[in-house]
Amino acid sequence: MASSGSAIRKAIGRTLAPALLLRSANAFSAGMAPPAASPAATAGDPHVWLEDVLGEKPLAWVDEVNKKCIEHVGDPKATGAYRRIKSVLDSKEKIPHAFRIGNGDGSRYYNFWQDADHVQGIWRRTSLESYKTREPEWTTVLDLDALPPPTTGTAKTWVWHGSTLLDEGPDKPADRALIRLSPGGSDADTCREFDLNEERFVDPVSEDGFALPDPAKTRISYRSRDEVLVGTDFGMDGSTLTDSGYPRVVKSWRRGTPIEDAVVVFEGEQDDIAASMYAYHDRGHVHEFQLRSITFYTSKYFYRPLTVDGIAGTTCDEETTPFREVPIPEDAELGTFADMAMVTLRSDFEAPGGVVFGTGSLVTLPMSDLMDGDWTGAVSLFAPTPSRSLSGTTECRDYIILKLLEDVKTRLEFWRFDKSSRKWTRQDGGEDADVPVGQDVSVSPRGRDSSADNALWLFRDGYLVPDTMEMATAEDCCAVTEPVKAKPAMFDADGLIVEQRFAASKDGTKIPYFVMRREDVVMDGGNPVLLDAYGGVEISMTPGYSAG
Repeated sequence: MASSGSAIRKAIGRTLAPALLLRSANAFSAGMAPPAASPAATAGDPHVWLEDVLGEKPLAWVDEVNKKCIEHVGDPKATGAYRRIKSVLDSKEKIPHAFRIGNGDGSRYYNFWQDADHVQGIWRRTSLESYKTREPEWTTVLDLDALPPPTTGTAKTWVWHGSTLLDEGPDKPADRALIRLSPGGSDADTCREFDLNEERFVDPVSEDGFALPDPAKTRISYRSRDEVLVGTDFGMDGSTLTDSGYPRVVKSWRRGTPIEDAVVVFEGEQDDIAASMYAYHDRGHVHEFQLRSITFYTSKYFYRPLTVDGIAGTTCDEETTPFREVPIPEDAELGTFADMAMVTLRSDFEAPGGVVFGTGSLVTLPMSDLMDGDWTGAVSLFAPTPSRSLSGTTECRDYIILKLLEDVKTRLEFWRFDKSSRKWTRQDGGEDADVPVGQDVSVSPRGRDSSADNALWLFRDGYLVPDTMEMATAEDCCAVTEPVKAKPAMFDADGLIVEQRFAASKDGTKIPYFVMRREDVVMDGGNPVLLDAYGGVEISMTPGYSAG
């Protein structure tokens, strides 16, 4: 189910907490940097010089503040706790999460890996059979440490920002990718096309490879083999960015033409957070969207259906099928599954016809019906209760898997889609769908193409349970799994237990919380307690293994 929910991350404020500041090229991670401020917003700001996060003056200031902080609280590197936690973090006993690119005999499992020998990281691949062994035989596809260093700014290294695969539809191999690399780890990145068969970059001059060498806040994706949709700082003067510093203008860029000749196909508003445009294949159907991200929680979608032959043979600017605004609330999120719309509501919504769907519901109906305002065939796959919420969704070829939280306890719910009838059927996972107290479970497709099959990775961990990774399938609701990878225990959990209890607030609401303790401890009210709590931006703190 393609969704825009993760497309825009909420920008963080500029205030620096009065704590130890780390001098690091990764101080602002991808997607979490503050938005670029307009000249009017920074006029008179005495701290605007801190925007140059890798500049000589800001880094000297960081060193000065670090020195004062260490003088006051002591050097954490000198403590046993620091050394123990560092040994855990530096441990090579990590799970190398890998996902399949390609289908059939030629498929390989790709993983991005960093350690002391590969500081910036390597993108590598192996077969499934090898991956399942304790010591897989990896082939390096791209070594970031071996690349020539950035030539702009003060950054000396490249930071991996991910890959976007070419998708030409069912039964077509994914043989190209767009690789995004950031100089120093800033929010701005570069982009180069990569040949997955020959495992090398596609030369932008002799082979007409797509390349954006100037770092910028860019969104780029394939529309077809010879066309990409790109939003970036065209001209590097800020004129095509929003006030938040993200792309406002999207262009269609054809292979073999200079970026200056790219054609504008969509524009957002200046005060939007961002504007984007994307097209994709979905189980035999082709969807194309334009998206105005108005605020962090509100958006406007514009949609047109395409065909497999149409998107391959007609560029975006020449396609005559018109876009139409999608008639859903601005605070709703929209995705698709085959030719079905998947609408996640953030507020109560009275659909045409008078049916009311509540806040937090996941509703599905044919995309064509949605565009015509016909909700008579709409089905709610999930409706929340005061103690039950939808944490997330995962899709594979025939299933949507809902991750539900009931008083912060996880349960997986499987819904199977029948293409011929356009009907959803809930599959009963039985008792195996219930997760023990103090543990968490999640699933993801094994392949980058989630529509290829129903194969899943299943991940488990908990307060007392180290991470494990297992092979599973949605067809039996993950009832039978095959363990593949596991982290070793980093502390002795013998004699420890986890309980879930509830506290009553002033209005009577039951607030769930977990207690980890020795099984034989006497509960007389005199035991010291380390209390940890979190609540914000609609994120629940689920159980997880923490060796630190």
